[in-house]
Amino acid sequence: MRCSAATEVKNHFGQILDITRTEPVTVEKQGRPVAVILSFEEYHRLAKLDDSYWGERAVKALAGGFMEDDEVKNLLEGKLNVETPA
Repeated sequence: MRCSAATEVKNHFGQILDITRTEPVTVEKQGRPVAVILSFEEYHRLAKLDDSYWGERAVKALAGGFMEDDEVKNLLEGKLNVETPA
């Protein structure tokens, strides 16, 4: 992945867009990464992957059933290590 300073991206935006056709570009400001520019195709691929992942999780949740209110409360209290008001 290529890294470019924000000033370089601003001054050479058209060239940076061309580069994103083959690889994402990390934009740095004061030497710190602040953004990534990627092609629409890559964005679309990642969005489909994300949708697929969450879709599979939803199907598994439906197949496994849902937790009762008390089960959720106990789980959250255990994870957060706090008590909830009665």
